Amino acid sequence: MRMTFYGANATVTGSKTLVEVGGLRLLVDCGLFQGFKTLRERNWAGFPFDPASLDAVLLTHAHIDHSGMLPALYRDGFKGPVWTTAATADLAEILMQDTAHLQEEEARYRNRHAATKHTPAKPLYTVRDAKKAIQHLRRVDAHAVVALDGGVKVRFTPAGHILGASSIAIEHKGKSVLFSGDLGRDDDLVMLPPANGQMADWVVVESTYGDRLHADVDAIEVLGDVIRRTAARGGTVVIPAFAVGRTQSLLYSLYRLREAGAIPKLPVVLDSPMAISATELYRRHMDQHRLTPEECEGIQAMTRFVRDVAESQALMRQRYPMVIIAGSGMLTGGRALHHISHFGPQARNAIVLSGFQAGGTRGASLVAGATSLKIFGEYVPIRAEVTQIEGLSAHADQRGLLKWLKHLGKEPKHVYVVHGEPTAADTLRLRIEEELGLAASVPDYRDTAELVRVRAAKAPAARS
Repeated sequence: MRMTFYGANATVTGSKTLVEVGGLRLLVDCGLFQGFKTLRERNWAGFPFDPASLDAVLLTHAHIDHSGMLPALYRDGFKGPVWTTAATADLAEILMQDTAHLQEEEARYRNRHAATKHTPAKPLYTVRDAKKAIQHLRRVDAHAVVALDGGVKVRFTPAGHILGASSIAIEHKGKSVLFSGDLGRDDDLVMLPPANGQMADWVVVESTYGDRLHADVDAIEVLGDVIRRTAARGGTVVIPAFAVGRTQSLLYSLYRLREAGAIPKLPVVLDSPMAISATELYRRHMDQHRLTPEECEGIQAMTRFVRDVAESQALMRQRYPMVIIAGSGMLTGGRALHHISHFGPQARNAIVLSGFQAGGTRGASLVAGATSLKIFGEYVPIRAEVTQIEGLSAHADQRGLLKWLKHLGKEPKHVYVVHGEPTAADTLRLRIEEELGLAASVPDYRDTAELVRVRAAKAPAARS
């Protein structure tokens, strides 16, 4: 059994780990790189392995940093199945098609406005590529065990975080490696806590919040404060948000604020076709989250859903206070960029960043105090109030990650720390070693870990 790390090393994006076991080549996640240009360029450079050589992909969850390169994988020669939970498959269908559509749309926009260094600008992959990948999704139950060739078994267990998110264990001949995927919080507003007690010889754990604890603040109260301030000065609140997980937490927070009379009954707009479709799935998978049917209906009634491009553009001509939630969460693309371009220059408005912002993203620049952002090739001044709310994150913090590791069914031989910025990953590694007494390391990009050596066949004796 051998692992090679092809993503989520010194970054929270691009998750890809190749596992060679039982004569199979399995890829755990196939995510898009985001953030710094040097990372984004990896998306365009081609895969550092032959996609056609893979036997299957195991998908922990649908977020684009874990699933976003699947269309390119099939375009470049992969023909096998993608094993994942039913809810993840439902979400992945939405996210992959919408991401491909946005890339095609952005390429058209850049070509139309000559805002590109490459002529013509091209999308990373197309909607056609996404539809091809969707055909290969294989749905399993949340607690499924899948038997593959060569005596290899794949075990899924719920990870919280978002609908369908799973930890995945790969087992062969009595040995196993467990991938945490992205782990959720025990006290998440919407999602149920991650399962624990899994047994594995080796563990690969995420570290997005590996160097910090969630702020001891009431995120809903902070959001209410921003909305009241902005409404009082006649402004609009723009909230860039991930379509899956973060958007639903925000909608639930706004619903609670409205029900409590804590904010004015101003319009709440969800301007994201992807997020709208994802939100509808929460009513299909009621067993995987905390919301009641009544709360789901209340959120539906409160929200104006905008799919049409012309209707989205019309929002920028409105002169009354409102809340606009639009993708994407780190301002790497999507309709949020158009709203930031329009509302960002006016001081009466507000921009709410609802979680972690990876290095190199526009969101990270705003957190650092940037007074302008480069959007569609031009610099846009930012005079709007900028607020970051950490308390809505769907990721386990350092305490939660250590708790999950501590409550494994047996002590692993080694823990590999991935999916975190360098400081976060190494801080968690140190805590794992000092607090839990486990061997741990932070693998670099393209590092290989030999877990179980496969003995070479004995050479036949020479004949006399």
